Amino acid sequence: MFKTIKNDLPASIVVFFVALPLCLGIALASGAPLFSGVIAGIIGGIVVGGLSGSKVGVSGPAAGLAAIVLTAIGTLGGYENFLVAVVLGGVIQLLFGVLKAGVIGYYFPSSVIKGMLTGIGIIIILKQIPHFFGYDIEPEGADSFIEVSGENTFSAILHIFDNITLGSVLIGIIGLAIILFWDKVLSKKAKFFQIIQGPLVAVVAGIIYFMLTSGNDTLAILPKHLVSVPIPEDAVSFLNQFSFPNFSVITNTEVWVVAFTIALVGSLETLLSVEAADRIDPHKNVTPTNRELLAQGTGNIISGLIGGLPITQVIVRSSANIQSGARSKTSAILHGFFLLISVVLIPKLLNMIPLSVLAAVLLIVGYKLAKPSLFKQMYNLGWKQSVPFFSTILGIVFTDLLVGIGLGLAVGIVVILLKSYQNSHFLHIEDKSNGKHKIKMTLAEEVTFFNKGAILKELDSLPRDTYLEIDILKTRYLDNDIIEILEDFAFKAKERNIDIKLVSKRGIVENPPSFIGFFDERPKSKISLS
Repeated sequence: MFKTIKNDLPASIVVFFVALPLCLGIALASGAPLFSGVIAGIIGGIVVGGLSGSKVGVSGPAAGLAAIVLTAIGTLGGYENFLVAVVLGGVIQLLFGVLKAGVIGYYFPSSVIKGMLTGIGIIIILKQIPHFFGYDIEPEGADSFIEVSGENTFSAILHIFDNITLGSVLIGIIGLAIILFWDKVLSKKAKFFQIIQGPLVAVVAGIIYFMLTSGNDTLAILPKHLVSVPIPEDAVSFLNQFSFPNFSVITNTEVWVVAFTIALVGSLETLLSVEAADRIDPHKNVTPTNRELLAQGTGNIISGLIGGLPITQVIVRSSANIQSGARSKTSAILHGFFLLISVVLIPKLLNMIPLSVLAAVLLIVGYKLAKPSLFKQMYNLGWKQSVPFFSTILGIVFTDLLVGIGLGLAVGIVVILLKSYQNSHFLHIEDKSNGKHKIKMTLAEEVTFFNKGAILKELDSLPRDTYLEIDILKTRYLDNDIIEILEDFAFKAKERNIDIKLVSKRGIVENPPSFIGFFDERPKSKISLS
């Protein structure tokens, strides 16, 4: 822990500043109390961070669950009833972990994971542009194309010019310049500039700017363009911000449906974030996925018991953590403590931070996730990689995260099926010999019913008077559907004067009366059947 503190402490401060507005914004978008997002962020950092096996992943409330939460609160008749579903969802996640369901995350193609990271990077940029210019109609943390305000991602950008806030733009540009200069120039000059991160300096500059311009009609930043943390008057009012589940509704079927939905969607988003975070981690740490589900389940149980939103691992905070140089989970845990301490001791100071400065921080995070060079790299890998990659990006930008990933996965499966169709066999055609075409068909190692169409097409297109050699020496699995196709072809071959030579592990046979029995797992026979 202490060996990496010089890396983890500055990274945790950056993640804290990224997480704070996202926690509040997601709570607002979810129709939940603002403090519920902060609770989820604290539990995600301290509890989940402590239990997780991920060294760079950061957990907290997720935008992907906001629509589910908003609907569920109304359906279940209140926030306290909804909290029961959060607790039960955590219990279900524990069950997922015990059943080792974490393996699901490994079955998403690399092209889809890269598309997910790039799509999120683009969404971060597109969603933060309005905040950078002081158009704060949409809560921070939104990732859906259709926004709560009635805008969509692109219409909000188009309406910026009618809603520019001069003070927000000015300090946003200053903050962006500080971060870029710190990253590109100062961080290479001395270790001090690596310990003190540019985003922290930008935030401090934002607070100073707010204080200096307060009361100025032109340059002042109004409260609606600042972070908005609830400020309790005393200890009693602070404790009153916590909510507790109403377990009298635990027998309600709808509560269980919501609980299972939270567990399923939350687990899927967590596993995808784990896979993505491990991929961009420069130290290539591998997160134990089943342990992650157990950590998330525990976190959701505790969050639900004290009034917090559902928790998942989230790639925006995780990528900010990685980009800031975090080396261990100490960073995630510290960011949770910073959230707790700040909302207790300095909520008034937090409410002096301009949203445009935090937008500047997130613009850098988004750019690093969606670098232009990656588009060229994926395009050069060919259509099998680029089509799922770009499909995932378009799905995320024009719908939301989970729909976009689902689209990318569906396209990836279609690509696999197409390649499976094409790669089921190899044909080698020789010149005519004794008046017959000599054609050799070598079947792949594994031939399934997906390959029926390709093989059937090749067999039906063979001309009359052909000598066909079918080689299944290297074939480890031959589906019964393929054997039936070969059986039917053997019957038709006689009518078309096609001679067949079968080369198998059991030997060689000319014009076999049947293909059944020539492919099995027994050792190759030394006796030729010809």
